[in-house]
Amino acid sequence: MLDDANYIKQHDPEDALGVAGLEYSQEEFEAMVWNEDHDDREVKNVVVAGMGGSGLAAVLVKAWLKDEIGVPFDVLRSYDLPAYVGKNTLFIASSYSGNTEETLSALSQAEVRGAQLGIIAAGGKLIDEAGSYKIAHVSVPANLQPRMAVSYDLRALLALLINFGVIDREKFDEVAAATGRIKMESAKWASSVPTDQNYAKQLAMQAVGKTPVIYGGALTAPVAYKWKISWNENAKNVAFWNEYPEFNHNEFLGWTSHPVEKPFVIFDLISPFEHSQILKRFEISDRLLSGMRPKAITVTLKGETLIEQLLWGCILADFVSIYVAILNNVDPTPVMIIEKLKKELV
Repeated sequence: MLDDANYIKQHDPEDALGVAGLEYSQEEFEAMVWNEDHDDREVKNVVVAGMGGSGLAAVLVKAWLKDEIGVPFDVLRSYDLPAYVGKNTLFIASSYSGNTEETLSALSQAEVRGAQLGIIAAGGKLIDEAGSYKIAHVSVPANLQPRMAVSYDLRALLALLINFGVIDREKFDEVAAATGRIKMESAKWASSVPTDQNYAKQLAMQAVGKTPVIYGGALTAPVAYKWKISWNENAKNVAFWNEYPEFNHNEFLGWTSHPVEKPFVIFDLISPFEHSQILKRFEISDRLLSGMRPKAITVTLKGETLIEQLLWGCILADFVSIYVAILNNVDPTPVMIIEKLKKELV
């Protein structure tokens, strides 16, 4: 089925696969900061508010730049700010639509507390507010699903961090430098590439009809989270994720009391840059759980740098989950029940 062009076109009418195939180009997004002037006050902590796909870039940055960002860096996924947010906080509101109510609530509180402000959005109330109150902001290109605009958001977030002196431009340029490799890798997952040569299709075939459980390490946990989101929203499929070493202190034991014939598929997302003890934990855990859960499918992230590997893994997540959607006979693009929920909350 995945090698039948007509079948794919019928089940992917909005060409989500085509969108995934162009995600690499987002890595060169210029990300111009508007209203860039600020008062040069010291930044003692950074808080990025973003829900779902709009928060993914911040999760990636927190893992990728943990040794470069010299102040506490938190990702907020709710309505209310932590108590420490104040005038020396850089608060960045990220909402692709610009209308996410949790993010708007947090921004309103950050304004009252006198925090330095930044905004990332494709439109909506956030962009209106940025213009009206001269808030530093980056407008990202519109008309995508937020989960498929991760690199736009990543470039925008890095640009704001540079603008407020939290990081230098080197990391912004490092993302752009990954474009060539990611473009080459993405081409290998296109619908025109047959299953026997297409890693994304092969993973989808192994996963269809099952509930994926995705594991990352300290560095790859953001990608595991992205895989979960992509499975939920593209494939309309329940999925779960966790990270090592925390897994070994609780969930590890949870696999031991049921037979191996469970409707799960296990993915271990591995980076060679991971702590050596975490890499050992992946291997030992799978061996000790042999016969108690399905054997893990190891996905080794490709790339010469960590950010290349993280971006590689994020785009692979979209391709695999879109192929699962097609096998599930669902349209990978719309998220209608989420939109219905938003309307009922008003």
